[in-house]
Amino acid sequence: MSKYLISHWEPETPTFWVSKGKSTANRNLWISIPALLLAFAVWMVWSVVVVNLPNIGFQYSTNQLFWLAALPGLSGATLRIFYSFMVPIFGGRKWTTISTASLMIPAIGIGFAVQDPNTGYPTMLVLALLCGFGGGNFASSMANISFFFPKAQKGYALGMNAGLGNLGVSVVQFVVPLVITAGIFGALGGDPQTWTKAGETKQMWLQNAGFIWVPFIAMTTVAAWLGMNDLASASASFSEQAVIFKRKHNWLMCWLYIGTFGSFIGYSAGFPMLIKSQFPDVNPLQYAYLGPLVGALARVAGGWVSDKLGGAVVTFWTFIVMILAVIGVISFLPDGGSAGHFNGFFWMFMLLFAGTGVGNASTFRMIPVIFMTERQRAAAGKGARAEAQAIVDANKEAAAVLGFSSAVGAYGAFFIPKSYGTSIAMTGGPIAALWCFIAFYVTCIAITWWCYSRKNAPMPC
Repeated sequence: MSKYLISHWEPETPTFWVSKGKSTANRNLWISIPALLLAFAVWMVWSVVVVNLPNIGFQYSTNQLFWLAALPGLSGATLRIFYSFMVPIFGGRKWTTISTASLMIPAIGIGFAVQDPNTGYPTMLVLALLCGFGGGNFASSMANISFFFPKAQKGYALGMNAGLGNLGVSVVQFVVPLVITAGIFGALGGDPQTWTKAGETKQMWLQNAGFIWVPFIAMTTVAAWLGMNDLASASASFSEQAVIFKRKHNWLMCWLYIGTFGSFIGYSAGFPMLIKSQFPDVNPLQYAYLGPLVGALARVAGGWVSDKLGGAVVTFWTFIVMILAVIGVISFLPDGGSAGHFNGFFWMFMLLFAGTGVGNASTFRMIPVIFMTERQRAAAGKGARAEAQAIVDANKEAAAVLGFSSAVGAYGAFFIPKSYGTSIAMTGGPIAALWCFIAFYVTCIAITWWCYSRKNAPMPC
């Protein structure tokens, strides 16, 4: 038996948790966080790369650039469906190692492809799709961490893992504009490209947008292999996990997570291009990283608050704040003869990002509580063995739902940027898309209130 496999794991037992459970869980969490941060960085790297491609000679249309920004979201969301079920099949340590190492492929590929302006568009599309490896990692990472912590601390653990992992979106949008200005890898990194715009010329190493992550991916892969654990109690076949497709609350939470994480990742992917299209005099890369940064940090805080107040209450009020923020964004956008107001637009978007971050944490706090309550209700009065099995089953179902709902929510990374593009093409601006987002948030408020947060709700959480 492998020394990394833990055969006995009872985080709900206080003596076990204090004696060795907590330290083991935290070690796995603190290795998982940088692995997830790198995954998000690779997933969202195209949101920065596409802004620079025209400046170094790539002759792609605006629509083609929107597709490059959106496709990682499509592939990442789809991969999450499969990644959701991988941890109980392969083990958290093994799968984290494999999935982190896979990030090398798109990172190195982008580094070579952007050095030649004659690189074919189909090649770029393939690389954009391969960046979905980073998006897929979130589902397995969250499912894995959920097994390690007791119910009372799952909000904190999942909030830390996801919140600090989500920082990868902000990190990529902050780091890439810096590293592409210098030949930090010397001769190994390749020759610079010539950046030309409005008569201004300078050198750019856009390949660093991919290469910069490679050494960190390698180190984190080794750390996962040597420092993480597999849990025997988390083992389950796909058929055992597939029971979630019969659970009503799986589908309801998928809907709510589209509204929270789908919004976060979709707004993150589309923010630079939206600024560039609506406020052409503003450099989008000076501001783009701030939105995901606010959202990621808010997710950390949201996990803690949700443990204290309850996930459903926090989710309910978060959607109300998000609606008000979108109305604010609309009011400051250029429309008709108005040139818009960038400062107002920016701060309303920061409020919106904060709402998505808190909502990400609160919805993920709801899922373990819902499935633990449901399984314990079903086992009530059937004896100690049935009640113990209910806890095991609840943890497995909750982990699968955490992963699967994150897969569904991740499609926001595709649909929000494409909604902007469609709205701009049809109406001349993004406002129609934003009103559609508001309508969706209204449905999320109704579901949260009726099922989870009202007095005498059927599943208070």
